[in-house]
Amino acid sequence: MILCDLGNTHANFCEDGRIRNMSVANFESYEPKERVFFVNVNDALAPKLASNPLFVDLAPFARFDTTYSGLGIDRAMACYTIKTGLIIDAGSAITMDVMSGGMHLGGLILPGLAASMKAYESISPRLKCVMNSQLDLECLPQRTTDAVSYGILKPIVAIANELARGNMIYLTGGDGAYLEKFFSHALYERDLVFAGMRQVINENKEKLCLE
Repeated sequence: MILCDLGNTHANFCEDGRIRNMSVANFESYEPKERVFFVNVNDALAPKLASNPLFVDLAPFARFDTTYSGLGIDRAMACYTIKTGLIIDAGSAITMDVMSGGMHLGGLILPGLAASMKAYESISPRLKCVMNSQLDLECLPQRTTDAVSYGILKPIVAIANELARGNMIYLTGGDGAYLEKFFSHALYERDLVFAGMRQVINENKEKLCLE
């Protein structure tokens, strides 16, 4: 079974537990030989997906309890298998979503780490630096590199801890593993979106002709 999570810059695939990705540009020429179950937030890819019956959109099959207007299907899938906790998807943007008793209470969106670093660089070339992976957020920075890293990371961690309210924090996305180290009760799950997709498929086997 092939699963595909389509974003704005990359198409992430999961096949028999193996995860790989390709650029959206390369996906334009991708032609599957079997059914590909997908979720998509990239409107530009909609015509291609609609033109081939081997692409199967899982969005219509997802039963997700939320009052959030316009919630991206990728965010819904990341939350789908979590009953209670905070879900952080740290990619080009950082999304945070709160789940309680199987209901989605709401969430927020922040710039991703790379976008934040570029924003500092646009202010001044002197603020162009590399994120400090060993930064201690309990200590006030004493050099510019650390000050920039601190200015980006501290608000993310503070907001997340406030939203989590002591519940588990689940991280996914390209920068999820990096952020995990800044929380005392967090778990990085690389395939969290795919886990949600698999659950949707299991709930709809008959409709998807998988039985």
